[in-house]
Amino acid sequence: MGMIQEFKDFAVKGNVIDLAVGVIIGAAFGKIVDSVVGDLIMPLVGAIIGKLDFSNMFWVLGAVPPGTETTLAGLKKAGIPVFAYGSFITVAVNFTILAFIIFLMVKQINRLKKEAPAAAPAPVVTPEDVLLLREIRDSLKK
Repeated sequence: MGMIQEFKDFAVKGNVIDLAVGVIIGAAFGKIVDSVVGDLIMPLVGAIIGKLDFSNMFWVLGAVPPGTETTLAGLKKAGIPVFAYGSFITVAVNFTILAFIIFLMVKQINRLKKEAPAAAPAPVVTPEDVLLLREIRDSLKK
């Protein structure tokens, strides 16, 4: 079989198409979670902790020339190295929420699948010839 035919067989298999659909939906779902975390959860957490804006929590690791904007975006645009731990906190919360939602989804899917109850084991049926041999044995013992 030629290489092109093998690739065609591989590409049209259901698993590959299912994986592609899963990746696309996962990317879209990731954007939704990013928005939920960045626009809803992190502002609430920042307000509770004390009006913190996690997106602007960073340490400057280089010299800042005069006139450079001192926001995270401005420093990155100027090429100044920054240690952006606030962005990491946001991404970590993002991951935790996404993982928890996926856990709930898988748990629900497994619950819906619900395995069929195991059938009771079939009674052991002794073959007729064995029963006859046992009867012969028992009658010979008498």
